[in-house]
Amino acid sequence: MTAAATTIDWADRIGRAREVVAAALPATPLVESPGLGQGVLLKLESFQPTGSFKVRGALAALSAAGTNGGVVTASSGNHALAVAWAAERLGIAATLVVPASTSPAKLAGLRRFPCTVIIHGDCYEHAAQHARSVATGGLRYVSAESDPDVIAGQATIGSELLAQLPGTFIVACGVGGGAMASGLGLAASRSSRMSVIGVEAAASPAVSTAVRAGTIRPIEVGDTLADGLAGNLEPGTITVNLISQHVRRLVSVTEEQIAGAVRFLAREHGLIAEGSGAAPVAAILAGTMPVAGQTVAIISGRNITLGALARVLQSA
Repeated sequence: MTAAATTIDWADRIGRAREVVAAALPATPLVESPGLGQGVLLKLESFQPTGSFKVRGALAALSAAGTNGGVVTASSGNHALAVAWAAERLGIAATLVVPASTSPAKLAGLRRFPCTVIIHGDCYEHAAQHARSVATGGLRYVSAESDPDVIAGQATIGSELLAQLPGTFIVACGVGGGAMASGLGLAASRSSRMSVIGVEAAASPAVSTAVRAGTIRPIEVGDTLADGLAGNLEPGTITVNLISQHVRRLVSVTEEQIAGAVRFLAREHGLIAEGSGAAPVAAILAGTMPVAGQTVAIISGRNITLGALARVLQSA
């Protein structure tokens, strides 16, 4: 683990995040999924007010930032929505930098909140560089990936699961930048009852590549339905070392497997899941992640466009 990660008092940050999140958000439900095997449960983070687990990290980070000044972030999706929602709730000024490739539907969603939206660059990396340059004069840059308070907020999923479930269990989550896997891994490191498996899109194996190499390495990112899991890692991110230390295993799923999982959730549970939210289910259905005892699949989000959902459902 890097020096930056080892100097963080994770117990304190996660404890504060747990208080903030519990005060604002009810625990998300767990539902059984017999079609995936005995003992398999779905943790429905897709029921969060912005449709994604990322609202947890945004609440934790913005609460830690306080109301003096404001926050800046870069995102073209769920993290931006989460920061906008948390900023409105906490009365904090927020500036959201998004790339020109952001969908009109997501831009419309962001503009429903009282925040500043800046369109910059053609990709997330360009937007993030600009957001960091904007974060001056007391403004805090809130990274979706490696902000310690964001990671602590995502760790509250693990705290909830430990309260909701008796005995031991495995929890599977999608891995893109790695904040959720890092948070769950930190929660698991404090309890012998929980272990974590991370699921990447095969088209974007940034974290597993970095874990194997022991350092961050650029990868070629392919097109994927799991757009929330796609992209290269931020320079200096602490998530790679946290995942290396606390996540039991990383597996990957193909585009066909992801699409099949989206269809499974719609057919068997009447649930809308985006590709990244369905990735853990894809790993179970494919046998990439064998089920043994209690297993929890984190359905991390529902924010898929209607056009993409229609194409996936019609492709069966």
